[in-house]
Amino acid sequence: MYKSMETIIKKAEILIEALPYIQKLTGKTVVIKYGGNAMINDELKNSVMEDITLLKYIGVNPVVVHGGGPDINKALSNFNIKSEFINGLRVTDSATMEVAQMVLVGKTNKEIVSLLNQKGGKAIGLCGIDGNLIECEQYTTLVDGKETDLGYVGKITNINSKVLDIIAKDEYIPVVAPIGVGKDGRSYNINADTVAGEIAAYLKAEKLMLLTDVEGVKTSKDSKEILSALTIDEVHNLIEDKIIQGGMIPKVLGCIDALEKGVGRTHIIDGRIPHCILLEIFTYKGIGTMIMKDKVLYHNNEKL
Repeated sequence: MYKSMETIIKKAEILIEALPYIQKLTGKTVVIKYGGNAMINDELKNSVMEDITLLKYIGVNPVVVHGGGPDINKALSNFNIKSEFINGLRVTDSATMEVAQMVLVGKTNKEIVSLLNQKGGKAIGLCGIDGNLIECEQYTTLVDGKETDLGYVGKITNINSKVLDIIAKDEYIPVVAPIGVGKDGRSYNINADTVAGEIAAYLKAEKLMLLTDVEGVKTSKDSKEILSALTIDEVHNLIEDKIIQGGMIPKVLGCIDALEKGVGRTHIIDGRIPHCILLEIFTYKGIGTMIMKDKVLYHNNEKL
């Protein structure tokens, strides 16, 4: 009986720890980039959907942007279409674009909407074509010093965020597939991290959260210790010192870009941890790496 009471009291303490964060975030927008293993593992899928639904019910306005690489790869394989990547981006000819749009908008997006609705949320699926939500132009990248065309890969030129703002501030949860539209009316595939960052910036979101398959930024290349909070200057120093390397560089630079455009805080968190969103947002220390302009506390007990 005594141990049972201790457990109950501990649960109450966890709720009290979350209180100042709930007070700070009520009515604010949180943009969540959903991808990686959290989209593949059923247990993790459920925990992410529960986290997002809970955010909505306590007064936070979540906006979800999702990837879908594994689903696209599987569909392309079924159609015997070869996948090719340059500088981490998928080369997207017309056939690949048709499959990517079919999968992202028609399958992945609707599955996420359905899962959120099953948890009691009211989700609405969108892509960049809807209301010209994501306007873009063709993206090129440097290969051996030359501008290289990647096909129907988009570079965002504008986010028509009004529709997202209206939906998110009402009782609904917008779920956005990373497909943009060009001036010619053609569809373009866009990196989901980029879409999430730009949407967060246009909405002046309080938080941008990137769910990844890594724990966060580590103290050194071989360390297991995670840096829980970094400023923009500290991130640049870590890149210069080659502590931040490889695929982590575009993620942290995307966070910095969002901060410089008005987002309050950005987070890189491990989507392989159940209820990772709640653990990062509502605990004093969090579980991933938070990047911010300056280390300004939400409240005195916060540990940065």
